[in-house]
Amino acid sequence: MESISIIGGDLRMVKLAEMLNADNYQIYTYGLEEARMDKNIEKSSSLEEAIAKSNIIVSSIPLTSDDININTPFSKDKIHISDVAQNVKGKTFIAGRIDEKIYNQFNDTNVIDLLKREELTVLNTISTAEGAIQIAMEESTKTLHGSKILVMGFGRVSKILSNMLKGIGADVYCETRTTVNCAWIKAYGYKPVLLDELDETLGEFDIIINTIPHIILDKDRLNLLKRDCLIVDIASNPGGVDKHAAKDLGIKLIWALSLPGRVAPITSAEFIKETLENILKDIKSN
Repeated sequence: MESISIIGGDLRMVKLAEMLNADNYQIYTYGLEEARMDKNIEKSSSLEEAIAKSNIIVSSIPLTSDDININTPFSKDKIHISDVAQNVKGKTFIAGRIDEKIYNQFNDTNVIDLLKREELTVLNTISTAEGAIQIAMEESTKTLHGSKILVMGFGRVSKILSNMLKGIGADVYCETRTTVNCAWIKAYGYKPVLLDELDETLGEFDIIINTIPHIILDKDRLNLLKRDCLIVDIASNPGGVDKHAAKDLGIKLIWALSLPGRVAPITSAEFIKETLENILKDIKSN
């Protein structure tokens, strides 16, 4: 029976542990002490014990919020990344959104970032897009049907999101830097907005959903918005909006990180499991 240790993480990791256990993997956990899960899943008494029992160590997505500790919402104890790195030498460590400077702590370890796996990235776009729409529906004072909505960026998430928004009757605009993407945006039936021309149209939108992890909506651009415009920022840190300026201007901003884990943890866990099993096949074939 193959063993896997799961260190920290949110409800996705809890559900992943249960799914793997149901598939006859031997699962050991640490940093999930307060989670309700199947009784036959072993909760290790120490980090060292959990890591020692497996050659495959799976951890949080994202791995950390402060670059020091692993994310552990189901534990009162902190798990230092440096302690994990010291104990996983010679093993495979798998987590999500691992910063380059954190990679450097893991010597003699096979480190794999789940969010750099194409299959998981693509599958996660679905729950991310649905989550963004859920927030927009809850927080906007208007129906999305008929609303003029700007999607900032035209990557994987934006394409799925724009398609969903169009399907519920929104008037969808997509921001992009390139004229090539403008052609694709038109082909999909949306309206393109070049970044260089963004200032000319910002005052028209009821809702803006940002997917770009760079500050695009600075104070000057925020000043151009309608004061009842809702902004939903789903980009990773630092996001795409000047948060202090938005607050000062009285613009409603929702910064929604890690939507797959919040809106669809079971589906997200299924996607993670599928990706993890692909990784295990790759390891065995090498």
